Amino acid sequence: MTQRFLTESLLALLIVTLTLTTVRDAFSQKPTPQKPYPKLSEPLAQINLWSGTAPGEKGNVPAEVSTPPANANDVLRISNVSAPTLTVYAPPKEKASGACVMVCPGGAYNILAYEHEGTEVAQYFNSIGVTAAVLKYRVPRREGLPKHLPAFQDAQRGIRLIRFHAKEWNINPNRIGVLGFSAGGHLTMTTATHFDDKVYEPVDAADELSARPDFVMPIYPAYMMDDEKEFGVDAKLSKEITIRKDMPPVFISVANDDANRAAASARVYIAMKEIGAPCELHIFVKGGHGYGLRGGRFADWDALLAGWLKDIGMLEK
Repeated sequence: MTQRFLTESLLALLIVTLTLTTVRDAFSQKPTPQKPYPKLSEPLAQINLWSGTAPGEKGNVPAEVSTPPANANDVLRISNVSAPTLTVYAPPKEKASGACVMVCPGGAYNILAYEHEGTEVAQYFNSIGVTAAVLKYRVPRREGLPKHLPAFQDAQRGIRLIRFHAKEWNINPNRIGVLGFSAGGHLTMTTATHFDDKVYEPVDAADELSARPDFVMPIYPAYMMDDEKEFGVDAKLSKEITIRKDMPPVFISVANDDANRAAASARVYIAMKEIGAPCELHIFVKGGHGYGLRGGRFADWDALLAGWLKDIGMLEK
């Protein structure tokens, strides 16, 4: 029996098994409290990531624009970000676990779906006792640079700033995670697999701290393979996603009808399993792409995620 046949069979069994497991789990676990989650309180903090100009910025990006939803099915979009920020929302003191998640909205590295993949997710994390730090990273892509580089610089800086302010913000510096959607999911995996890459020159004491997240949660992650139309068994993960044994635990939720992103996520799971790194993967039968916490059963990844966070000890006070 060839290695290719084994891999192909494992992928097929994995998708079927995880789909059935997700069906079971989605009905056996419920988020606490139920959606919609309580509204956010005023931010605990809102800080600029960089004290001056962000690395590599040339001042040629137009003014930042926030475009409100055009209808009930649309989303708030933020574009032309050149001054990235981190906005921190604290949970009620009686619920606080000490964990913090940096939330990275998606938008193809061109815009940020800042509300339904950002602040709405912060509401969810606050409801389960987790501090949420919404990252407004630089978009759109900068000409002549890898699509994710400015955003990755911002993400590394964001993780370090959370650690730097951990005591002030009532955060355990060993319980800092990253969650992202679509392009933000790719960014999340980049923080997990390239946390020791030097992508900018240190600017202050915060940059002496580690940029390694303690856990990561890519939700319908994009760009995990270079060709998102590729389904062949020989297809490989993008070189931007280099699975390594010392990466943090990973939770992935994705829909089977979302291009080839479920197949790419399955490849992440297999690669992590092969080297002994922990990964939990949920593949819903359908759901498409870009739903955030809105929609049908495929949007109930929040309940599954809460259980995973408990399993890895991030919600213990």
